[in-house]
Amino acid sequence: MTEDEYILAGLLVVLVVLVGRLLAPRLRLPDAIVLVPLGFAVSFLPGMREVHVSPEVVLLVFLPPLIYNAAFFSSPREMRAEARPIVALAVGMTLVTALAVAVATFVLLPHTDWPAAIALGAAVAPTDAVAASAVLRRVGAPRRVVTILEGESLINDGVALTMFGLAVTAMTTPLTFGDGVLELVKVVLGGVAFGLLVAKLVMWSRSRLHDGNTQLVVSLVTPFVAYIPAELMGFSGVLSAVVAGFLLGTRGEGILPPRVRVTGRTVWQGLVMLLESVLFVLLGLQMHEVLDDVAGRPLGELAVTSVAVIGTAVVVRLVWEIAVTPVMRLLPGRLRLDPGPVRHRAIIGWSGMRGAISLAIALSLPLTIGTAPFEDRNVLIFLAAAVVLATLIGQGMTLPLVLRRLRVTQDSRARHEIALAEVAMGRAALTRIDELLADDQVDSLAAETYRQMYKLRVRQSRATLDMTGGDHSALHHVKGTVFLRHELGTAKRAALARLYRKGEISHEVFQALQRELDLQEPHRPH
Repeated sequence: MTEDEYILAGLLVVLVVLVGRLLAPRLRLPDAIVLVPLGFAVSFLPGMREVHVSPEVVLLVFLPPLIYNAAFFSSPREMRAEARPIVALAVGMTLVTALAVAVATFVLLPHTDWPAAIALGAAVAPTDAVAASAVLRRVGAPRRVVTILEGESLINDGVALTMFGLAVTAMTTPLTFGDGVLELVKVVLGGVAFGLLVAKLVMWSRSRLHDGNTQLVVSLVTPFVAYIPAELMGFSGVLSAVVAGFLLGTRGEGILPPRVRVTGRTVWQGLVMLLESVLFVLLGLQMHEVLDDVAGRPLGELAVTSVAVIGTAVVVRLVWEIAVTPVMRLLPGRLRLDPGPVRHRAIIGWSGMRGAISLAIALSLPLTIGTAPFEDRNVLIFLAAAVVLATLIGQGMTLPLVLRRLRVTQDSRARHEIALAEVAMGRAALTRIDELLADDQVDSLAAETYRQMYKLRVRQSRATLDMTGGDHSALHHVKGTVFLRHELGTAKRAALARLYRKGEISHEVFQALQRELDLQEPHRPH
């Protein structure tokens, strides 16, 4: 394909993403379930079967920002409190799942060697907590469950990708056990150290940069700065990106001005959505070639292997949570683990959907082994896609039903803590207004205007505290106040738009005031 044809193909992929994102909510299906068939349908268009994305592009373009974003927006204090169950899942369960899937693949697929089978196991072992967390947060599931799932998803990506890298290396270079251990130590320690270095350098540069656009550019290039040099030096780029993202998200975000933080979150949300969606469309495009390749294999063998791999990935997680985790309470000292209620463990066990990271790992399988084509590549991609789609449909779409059947009680702590913080911030603002007024540093009219505004916010937050504390009579007041603020904002937007249409204000003033109104938009209580 020519350069122009690749550009047109890229635009078509983005168009498919937009169509899929529009259709998925209306069909009440996960985005992936819509995007993969759309990508497959597009592969029948003239020239689209020639669109190939190299494994290197998948590793270098898609993985760094996806992993960095997950680390950056993690919850450090909550993760530290649940460190033992998170590590048990992210390391222990991920390794067991990868090895169990590898055994099933090795036994059921003739001519598949151990490194290739382990590579598949590593691809389907890490879970994607995004879909599960969205459902769990919406229904108010216990915070501990959400924290464990998000913490697991952050760490198991690094574990799986490190395992995948060693498996790919073993395909071309035979490794002894000792060589493998030394390589693992070098990869892990080097990746962590380089991630620390990148985080320190970025924090240093941020403290000296004052332009918001430059700060945003630094944020966007950081995952690639952490990932690519680490890989070139033989370290784990994944661990480097995770460490850099985690440190910058927990210690470096306070360096950023508020407006940069608001813009940065919006940009990152859009970027991650686009990258994940494009991965699913690319899988659909490649499925044409993959299906052509696997069509020559015995159908029964392929079906049995697919069911076995899917079943292994799902059952191992459930068994780990229901049967293995309770045993860990018998371990001595700091290794002892609080398994939590069986209902919570069942939710965690069923929240094992695979997503974009698994696809990215599978699509990054090498095209050749040495100088020979990698004959099992398309079969392994097919099996990985089967696991991703089966878990997204089977587990993702039934998770709300499981929550209802288990009668999980709603956790209102987040709403209570938000209201508590807003009361404290409002009182601090009122105290500061009085101090500035006493020193004659502000105009009395302006001070009174802001005093009334913050008094209203404190009253609203107190009503929320009463509601979460058991006084549900305050709910009507809270919803009424938020509704009023929303309606006032709508009226102000309409007035602003009328002035702009009449030519009484410039486009620059219109955009500036519109942005201010957007930032003031209240969140509706659930």
